Amino acid sequence: MDFSSLTDALSSQNYAKIPDICETLMLQVAAQGIAFQDDWPYAIHLLGHIYVNDINSARFLWKTIPVAIKESRPEVAAAWKIGQNLWTRDYAGVHDAIHEFNWSPEAHCIVAAFSELYTKRMFDLLVSAYSTISIQDAALFLGMNEDDATNLGRGACRHSLVRD
Repeated sequence: MDFSSLTDALSSQNYAKIPDICETLMLQVAAQGIAFQDDWPYAIHLLGHIYVNDINSARFLWKTIPVAIKESRPEVAAAWKIGQNLWTRDYAGVHDAIHEFNWSPEAHCIVAAFSELYTKRMFDLLVSAYSTISIQDAALFLGMNEDDATNLGRGACRHSLVRD
């Protein structure tokens, strides 16, 4: 199975292309009748959907992954744990799921990029939703300690996002 386009997307940090690349490859091998499940990069595929904020597709993919693979590949389950927390809107749980697993080098890059993107999304959401918010709550939403949340709030927001 030729994963060169996926490898290229990962190495060029073009993570937004991963879901389309994986879907295209999956359709190609399925159309040829090739058994691909044992070799499929499910963790990267799930993380690609998560990166582009397509939780519905990640959830559907999770449901199609064979149970044996879910049980034998901890990184696949760890990727889905991020997806589960996004699905249930457990914002702090997303950060916990990101940091509690020792990701492979390939997955680590996309997880780190997603973490940065997710923190920015959460910050933008907090800025638009709150005129004031406690340091503790901001830190929880942003997945950081209170000092870092305070510094981020003071440095990036002129709208009194964080109150002491």
